[in-house]
This record gives sequence, C-alpha cells and structure tokens, in this order.
Amino acid sequence: MELIACDPARDEAAVLRDRARGALLGLAVGDALGAPAENMRPSEIRRRWGRIEGFVADNPAGTDDTEYAIFSGLLLARHGSALTVAHVEKAWHHWLADLDEGPFRGAGFSERGTLENLRRGLAAPITAQHRHAWSDGLAMRAAPFGVFAAGRPEEAARLVSVDGSVSHDGEGIYGGRAVAAGVAAAMTGAGPASVVAAALSVIPMDSWTARTLRRGVVAARRDYPDTLTRERAVRSSVVIGGYPWTDLAPEAVGLAFGAFTAARGDFRTSVLTAVNMGRDADTTAAVAGALAGALAGARAIPTEWSSAIGPVRGSCLPSMRGYHVLDIADLLTPDEEEAPPA
Repeated sequence: MELIACDPARDEAAVLRDRARGALLGLAVGDALGAPAENMRPSEIRRRWGRIEGFVADNPAGTDDTEYAIFSGLLLARHGSALTVAHVEKAWHHWLADLDEGPFRGAGFSERGTLENLRRGLAAPITAQHRHAWSDGLAMRAAPFGVFAAGRPEEAARLVSVDGSVSHDGEGIYGGRAVAAGVAAAMTGAGPASVVAAALSVIPMDSWTARTLRRGVVAARRDYPDTLTRERAVRSSVVIGGYPWTDLAPEAVGLAFGAFTAARGDFRTSVLTAVNMGRDADTTAAVAGALAGALAGARAIPTEWSSAIGPVRGSCLPSMRGYHVLDIADLLTPDEEEAPPA
C-alpha cells in the first residue's frame, strides 16, 4: 500500500491562499453587484428590478472600490509591515496626483479632496484635511490589509491606518480599521461573532463607527418573518434619515457588518443583503463580500459571479488598468513553498 505524505504547512498555505482570493474576489463581486444600485433607496431598487439577485448590468465591472483596493494591495505587497506614511504619499503622487488626469479623476469626494491637496503641495496628514475625511473610501480598500495580516487584527488595523493617514481622518480611519481587522479574523476561520468582535476591538467604543456597527449587528441577529423585514430593520438601525451623504464610513461599515451577520457569513446572502439595502451599495456589498469571502474562501463565491470579474478597466485609476484582484491576493499570501514548517 502506498503511503501519501501529509504536509500540514502546505495545507494551511493552500487554505490561506483560497481565503485571500475569496476576500478580494468577494470585494470585487460585491462592488460590481452593488454599483447599479448605488445611492438608491430600497423602494427604488424594488421598482426597477424587484429584488436584485444577481448582476443587473449587461457588462458588470468594479468601481473605485476595487481599483483602490488593488492600489493599496500593490503598495502593501511591496512594503509589507514596513509600510510608512512616506511610502503611501509617494505612491499617491506616482500613480495618481502627478498624472495628467484632470482635477476630478480618481473617484469619490475623499479621493478628490486628497488629490487636490497633494497637487497643492501639501503633505500628510494635512492632505486628509478636507470636507469628506470621514468617508468610506478607506473602508472600501481595507480588505488587502486583513489578507496580509491574517489572524492579526491589530496589525491589519495598524497598517490600514498608515495607508489612510494620507486621505482620511477620524471616523474615516476607524471604518478602515474595523474592516481590516474583521477580514484578518475571518482569514483564520473565525465565525461571524468573532469577526465582529475583532472589528470592534480596534476602534474606540464610543465612536460613531462602533455605535453603528453594534446597532447593525444587534438588529441583524434578531428573528424576522422574512428577508425584506430584516433588511429594513438593519438599515433603519444604522442610517440617519434624510442625511444627504451615503458614503460615510460609520454607515457603510454598520450596514456591511449587519449584512454579513444577518447572512451568518454566507457569501451570496451577505452581498445581496447589502446590495438591496441601497445607499452606498457598491461599498457595503464590497465590504460584506470581503468578509464573507475571507471566511469561506473563493470556492464559496458563485461561479457565475466570479467568472464575470476580469482585470480592472482603470475607469477611476488609469494606472491600475489591467490588474486582477486574484493577482493581488496571491502577492499578499505566502507561497506553499514558503510556508513555515509544521
């Protein structure tokens, strides 16, 4: 009888690689699913599509959420735990601010404000002093830090804070820290409750982000007669009625973790719950997809969704055109040959 050798280190590295791919592919899938519903109310979504159960665009693609995640992932792959604010600022200049792309090329208000400050010659952290420093622009690109620092939520939060210091402040930083720490916990198979606990452990408990995250999760854990009632409850627990901005970090993070909790970590349910709640649907679904993808791995993502994700088009960051999230995931995880001995 032939004996087959088992190498636990290789097995562990393979699982980690699958979860890394799940996290970043999940982010891209959630982004593409949610993009058509961005800034919509649930009633508008129902009038137009009934309930979104898959791609509603003919040619689905990610938005700035995916492209900025690739941007941060490349930066992290190059510098690792030695990442500094100077590295981040230099990358913003090299890949964005110093390119001739016009004053508003580069995505949302927080990114536009940062680019204008960099082009004016300002340096971090002053570059983050603009009117939308509390946006979800850091949360949307935080997943790579959780992938890199798998099982180390504090390190993931530290690194994403370094990245975010150029573009965000206050609650904007807290949103990124919560997402990075949550993904880091999910990367080691932590259940939804432990993922939430990891996210809350790295942000001030009296912050707006922590309050909305807790409210969204508590609402998601209750029993409801149907899916629509659950989504309404989670949404109303987080969203401030009549508030004009839909891309605030406290709101997006609360809705994303609420969707992830309501789905008990299931990938399909996580992203569809986030999408159908509207608001900044691409970002909330991207974050929920990153959490669920890190927990269950790339194999948990429906093939009809994952196969639609190709290299990014550079619609927001032309310098990122041609990169694929799966390449970034592989860069951020060790090769099986590099895995530590069992």
